[in-house]
Amino acid sequence: MKIPCFSCFSPSTTEKNNNNDYPDEEINDGSFRLFTHKQLKLATRNFHSSEKVGEGGFGSVFKGKLVDGSFVAVKVLSVEVESMRGEREFVAELATLANIKHQNLVSLKGCCVEGAYRYLVYDYMENNSLYNTFLGSEERRMRFNWEIRKDVSIGVARGLDFLHEELKPHIVHRDIKAKNILLDRNFIPKVSDFGLAKLLRDETSYISTRVAGTLGYLAPEYANSGQVSRKSDVYSFGVLLLQIVSGLAVVDAYQDIERFIVEKV
Repeated sequence: MKIPCFSCFSPSTTEKNNNNDYPDEEINDGSFRLFTHKQLKLATRNFHSSEKVGEGGFGSVFKGKLVDGSFVAVKVLSVEVESMRGEREFVAELATLANIKHQNLVSLKGCCVEGAYRYLVYDYMENNSLYNTFLGSEERRMRFNWEIRKDVSIGVARGLDFLHEELKPHIVHRDIKAKNILLDRNFIPKVSDFGLAKLLRDETSYISTRVAGTLGYLAPEYANSGQVSRKSDVYSFGVLLLQIVSGLAVVDAYQDIERFIVEKV
């Protein structure tokens, strides 16, 4: 079964979908693909628990193998459909995000929009997240020498700088943390989950209910007022650097008292 690609839609195909279901060809470079629910169920073995590789504020992530043999990461959005943008607007926004390319950003390959199903399909990162690989449980974590730590730090900074300075209009990530830094087979870091707040009908709800849930990384002024800026990301990146250098958790509890890494290092 061929996977339809937006750049390949013929007039008859778009007419079949009432010209309202998919974005125009011009807004993507032809690499963004529309997957079916059936294809992603097959790729992830019906979203089997053994294929689950992560979980974040927007939903769970599963490893998948497509019919062509390539591997992908499938994010199952847990946000209520009613709070997301309309179907056409939702897909158009994703197609725009898929055009954002940088060595230190995770590439969005496509999505699935069927009824209540909302899935995002990304390139698969062989070394999972920085959180799992470097800061995770003792039996799973890998030892990073100082050269790797330096390269990861610089890579994340470059990805963030691209979102903040080179991209027009710029994107404020809002949730920089170890779980959102993925590592490919060569340990090149990739910033993930950027721009996802744009999928919601009311982006401000993401500020107050989603980002505020990530303790330890939030800039104080952001946590207190909900006013977000690029400076908020820079603060979160600084916390991430402390983790990379020290290997400590961003928050720990001692005698029922939470202590943040910025208070310890």
